Amino acid sequence: MRATGLWVAVLLLVSMPLRALQVNVVDDRDRPLSNAIVALYASSAPPQQGLGQAVMDQRDRQFVPEVLVVQTGTEVTFPNSDDIRHHVYSFSPAKRFELRLYHGTTAKPVTFAQAGQVVLGCNIHDSMLGYIYVVDTPYFGLTDARGEISLEVPAGDYRLEVQHPRVKAVTEQTVTAKSGAHVSVNLGDLQPDPRQVEEKTELETLFGP
Repeated sequence: MRATGLWVAVLLLVSMPLRALQVNVVDDRDRPLSNAIVALYASSAPPQQGLGQAVMDQRDRQFVPEVLVVQTGTEVTFPNSDDIRHHVYSFSPAKRFELRLYHGTTAKPVTFAQAGQVVLGCNIHDSMLGYIYVVDTPYFGLTDARGEISLEVPAGDYRLEVQHPRVKAVTEQTVTAKSGAHVSVNLGDLQPDPRQVEEKTELETLFGP
């Protein structure tokens, strides 16, 4: 009976008409904020873990994309497209792992089963910094250069979560997905970009402040 009830719930969700919820994210100066992680959590049904795959590449001594968002249960591959070796690691509570010195596609994929922020680094190149955000919902995405994203979800009420690598707190609010729905979110003050701070420190060491 439980299995039958679950399938009925799934079929009802699939058959429900989808609504596009437009989300606009800005910083403390009302400037559009790209690479903001936007996720919608439905209160009517528990989320199911995804079984998808994603790619976090390494090119020109940078993680590409800088920010990746995936659903819990997703397997991420870490190809190294540079002609030098990298040593990828993370000490984040959501996922601790290490991919020792390699290049090409020799590193094993990593499964991200716990929701949270995963900060990536390279043990050889300190300037390399990337982020993987793991969310426990199938409704998620990243804002574009205009600070916008449109998510198609079944009509209803959701908990909206918005976060960004340069903002410490997670912004939450209740929203309703319906025709013409639009939500604006101000994430407030941004923290300095760690890579720019590091570059400035290196230059000051060489040439003085």
